[in-house]
Amino acid sequence: MQIEDAAKKMAELGNTTRLSIFRLLVKSGPAGLRVGEVQKMLDIPGSTLSHHISRLVNVGLVEQQRESNVLFCTPRIEAVRELTEYLLSECCKGDISINRL
Repeated sequence: MQIEDAAKKMAELGNTTRLSIFRLLVKSGPAGLRVGEVQKMLDIPGSTLSHHISRLVNVGLVEQQRESNVLFCTPRIEAVRELTEYLLSECCKGDISINRL
């Protein structure tokens, strides 16, 4: 993962509404949720929800699938795993010289 990709993912999760949506989807597991269920559970207006989900999809944190006239959202757990691994990849590996008072 490149730093730019990590920053984009983290920026989208830095919004409280998008983080709430993503956490709800993670709780749902691989089955995901209908967009209408997300809207009802989080009490978010449809157009606002669509905007936030679109941003999560654009950075690869959420996938959408249409079944007939129902739109499902699922979390991309692998993307979160990659982001977490990227953030922790350098943990305790180097000597960071910091002047301590």
